[in-house]
Amino acid sequence: MYSVSVVGPRIKRLREGMQLSLRDLSARSGVSAPMLSQVERGETSPTLATAGRIASGLDLTLSQLLRLDEAPAAAVVRASDRPTTGSGSHHVSLVTPDLPGQRVAVAEHERAPGAANPGSDLMHEPGSREVCLVLEGCVRLELDGQIYDLERGDAVTFESDLEHRLSNPGSEPARFLSVLTAGLRRA
Repeated sequence: MYSVSVVGPRIKRLREGMQLSLRDLSARSGVSAPMLSQVERGETSPTLATAGRIASGLDLTLSQLLRLDEAPAAAVVRASDRPTTGSGSHHVSLVTPDLPGQRVAVAEHERAPGAANPGSDLMHEPGSREVCLVLEGCVRLELDGQIYDLERGDAVTFESDLEHRLSNPGSEPARFLSVLTAGLRRA
């Protein structure tokens, strides 16, 4: 079961994070602005049907809004248990656990000299953003016709729903962290 003292402030944080006014969320969800305001302040508890409409207005499932499908407050991923993919010149190790409703993924990438991601048109879901932090070597990002060369300690944040390519143009192996966030781009 969910607690109104928790769900109200969560709805407000999510709404504000999406840069929506109460009226905007009301239009998107079909729930009146006064009712939304009362829910956000913890003055009333929405029915499950109302909570479902609010969730839909926030582009979430009811389970995601109420955090029914989330794991405990902390999830440890041991280095030895990380799921890894790739072979040869490109290895990816998922740092974050693969949990329902997760909106961010952190991965450690290792690239041999001259290695690039498979395919030159790697794109993620609409509104996705990615942050890459170079830990060792050098990494080249080709994005929307531009080239960004990064060295150890450099980081780049970019719209990862655009066509892009990450490669290692150097003569030494490269290692970098990638943080991928999902979500629809707001106008």
